[in-house]
Amino acid sequence: MSEFRPIEVLLVEDDPGDVLLCQEAFSYNKVGNNLHVVNDGEQALAYLRGEGQYDSAPRPDLVLLDLNLPRVNGFEVLEEVKRDPSLRTIPVVILTTSEAEQDILRGYNLHANAYIAKPVDFDQFTRVVRQIDEFFVTVVKLPGK
Repeated sequence: MSEFRPIEVLLVEDDPGDVLLCQEAFSYNKVGNNLHVVNDGEQALAYLRGEGQYDSAPRPDLVLLDLNLPRVNGFEVLEEVKRDPSLRTIPVVILTTSEAEQDILRGYNLHANAYIAKPVDFDQFTRVVRQIDEFFVTVVKLPGK
């Protein structure tokens, strides 16, 4: 079995409770992936482009993206990421409360790598985040890893 190296994960989430749940789920894993958090779509794009306060931020290996964000919504962030040749290879997993079919279709049409509806139950939510984390560390081959 190969050795697992920590990956850089960017969580784009404006709900402090969901941020805390994600942080707890990530810390539960013993791999020690690095979770970086921004609270709106504008910050997400600045982080991904290494602009302003994010000029020395590590390039994410994975983005967990909420759709309902202030300033720039998740669909707009996804569209920008997948349009930019320097960013489009970063996997983007939509992690949102919306289960609307039009949102799911729009997410995949904009080339999201996965669409996951957030469970409302605390244990299920942390289990889902843990599974995303484990999947991208143990199963998926990421660029540059």
